Formats: sequence, C-alpha cells, structure tokens
Amino acid sequence: MKAAATLSRKTILLMAIVTGVIVANLNFIQPIENLIAVDFGLTKSVVGALAMVTQLGYAVGLLLIVPLGDIFDRYHLIQVMIILSIGSLLLAFWAPNVVVFSVATTLIGITSVAPQIIIPYAGYLAPSHQRGKVLGIVLSGLLTGILLSRSFSGLLGSVLPWQEIYLIAAIIDVVLLVIVHFYLPRDARGHQNLHYWPVIKTLPRLFRQQKALRGSAINGFCMFGMSNVLWSTLAFYLADQYQLGSNVAGLLGLLGIAGVIAAPWIGHLVDQRSPRLTVGLGMIFSGLAFVVFWFAGAWLIGLIVGIILLDLGTQFSQVSNQAIVQSLNRHESSRNNSVFMFSYFLGGSLGTLTATTAWSHAGWLGVCLVAVAFLVLALIGHFVIGEPEKLGQVDA
Repeated sequence: MKAAATLSRKTILLMAIVTGVIVANLNFIQPIENLIAVDFGLTKSVVGALAMVTQLGYAVGLLLIVPLGDIFDRYHLIQVMIILSIGSLLLAFWAPNVVVFSVATTLIGITSVAPQIIIPYAGYLAPSHQRGKVLGIVLSGLLTGILLSRSFSGLLGSVLPWQEIYLIAAIIDVVLLVIVHFYLPRDARGHQNLHYWPVIKTLPRLFRQQKALRGSAINGFCMFGMSNVLWSTLAFYLADQYQLGSNVAGLLGLLGIAGVIAAPWIGHLVDQRSPRLTVGLGMIFSGLAFVVFWFAGAWLIGLIVGIILLDLGTQFSQVSNQAIVQSLNRHESSRNNSVFMFSYFLGGSLGTLTATTAWSHAGWLGVCLVAVAFLVLALIGHFVIGEPEKLGQVDA
C-alpha cells in the first residue's frame, strides 16, 4: 500500500475534526463542576471524583477497546464507537440524579475512544518521513476539541441548564457520524485473523519489551496528570479568588489555541530534529507554567501566561510521544497506542483526584505542589529511560 497516495489533505483534516469532536465529550464536565455540585447538592471533592471517573472510564476504554483496531476494520469500528458515545451523552442529558449521571459520565469516558483508533490509523497510512507532521495535524484537532469543549461547556453552562450541553453534543455527534460514514477512507486491511483475548494479553508484553513505549507511557502519564491538575481545579479557583463563573473558565480554555497552532510545527521538529529534544521542551514549558501559577496565580495575567505555557508543554509531550509510539511495529500500532494512552489518561485521572483533594485541604498551593510531584516523576523517567534521538533509531 502506498501510504502517501492513501492519505490526502482532506482525509487528514477529517481525521483531525473527528478526533476533536469526540474527545470533547470528556471535558464538558470540567468548567461546569460548580453547577453540577449545586444542582445535585454535592461537595467539591465529590464532583471532582465525577470528573475523575470520566477519565478512568476513558482509560478502561483505551485498554479494552482500542486494541480492537488491530483486529477489526477501523472504518466500521470508529462508527460503532461514535454510536455508543451518542447513547452515553443522551443518558447524561436525561440523568435525574447523581447515581445515573455518574454511570453516564463513566460510559462517556469508555465510549469516547474513537480518536485513539483514528490516531494509529493516521500513523499507519502516513509515509514514514511525514508521520510526525501528519500526527501533529491530527493531534492539533484533538487539542482543539479539548480546549473548545471547555469553552463550549463553560459558555453554554452560563446561559442554559448544564444538562442541555450533553444533548447538543449528542446532536453534533450524529451529524459527525453521517460525515464519517461517507468520507472516512475504508480500511484496506479489513478484518484480521486475530482473537480478542490473545491480543489483550499481549499488552503487558509490549510494555515490557519496548523501552521506547515505556518511556512514552511514563512521560504521558506525568504530563497529562499536570494538565489535569490545573483544569480540574480552575473553576474552583476562579470562583474563590475572583468570584467568576463557568463562562470565564471556558474562555480561558481558548488560550490553548497556542498549542493547536504549534502542533504541526512540533511534529515537523520531531521529524527533523529529535523526539528527546521535544519531550524535554514539553517538561520545561509545563514546569514553567506551574512556577507562574505558584507565584503569579493571584493575578489574572499570571493565569493566562501559565495556561499558554501549560498547553504548549502538553502538546509538545503528546505529539512527541505519539510519533515515538507510532514509529514502532505498524501491525501492533493500535495496541501500542492503547498502552500509551491508557497510561496517559490514568495519569490524567490521578491528576484530577489528587488536585481536587489538595484543593480541599491546602488550596492553590497544594494544587501546585501536586504538579511538582508529577514533574519530578517525569524528569526521572526522562533521564532513566529516556527517548530516542531520532524516530528511525527507536530502540524497542
């Protein structure tokens, strides 16, 4: 198969849009945590736990569903997951109490894994010398979905009942499903002669035998954990420090546009220079962000500068690590992505849980200290395990 002829600009753009729209489902809850807490009569720590179970559900989907991309036709699998995601969003819209909503938000996490089936598909189709750039574009769609979802949710939550956010998202996903059905390229591989449980059982082996995968998994765990440390507590901090609501939390999410713009350039830098360099830059940016939050978070300009730095750091890490992971065995690309993204969102859920707990006990200082702990772990992984100097020199 000639990958360069298979993956057109229109296809890359479509993949980027699909990843952005579907991943948005995971983040609707963050800017409206206060609204949900008031409506259901919950404490901040409990509503923080609801945000955490969404991330945990996503981690479970990454571990148990994404490997299906190495077994089944990805064109059909992506559509099935979008349909299931629509059902989960409708359940969240209807939820009459916190028990049903907690089930719905868990299912939203589990079923919103289509982007992580698309990403290895894009890596599979892309020519090797452009893989970082292609993944950078697709991942820019992913980050766009994340940041716009916060703005979408925060702004709508200020003028509509928060439940209607999930209804509107379900309608958007229905439209997306139709577009995907007609325009996403068919999977030339078709169905593979593989069985589910034997494939799932290979995941620990892949992690154990591939040094590059271990390094990316640990770095992704830490860097997304740092990102969620901020986003899981920002709504609380804005309400406490500035008496501002969910609409402002959503607007601040738009600052992540810096990461979106930078993503293709980061991918090019990975291709031409070194993923080890770009992973290191990601840690520097994210570390600087929390230095700013710590010393200047009491001023709105400090929050703005810190958010831009943090989103850049997260994007450097994500693009670099995805390029490393997708440069490994192409026949195991979905499973490698599953291992990496499971670790990534496990770190995100731990960041959410520890940050909301730290907020309850130690305020903003406690939140920043949690981020420092994630950064220290990332630095240990960087210097002990490391990343390849070049994608062509990946040492499995």
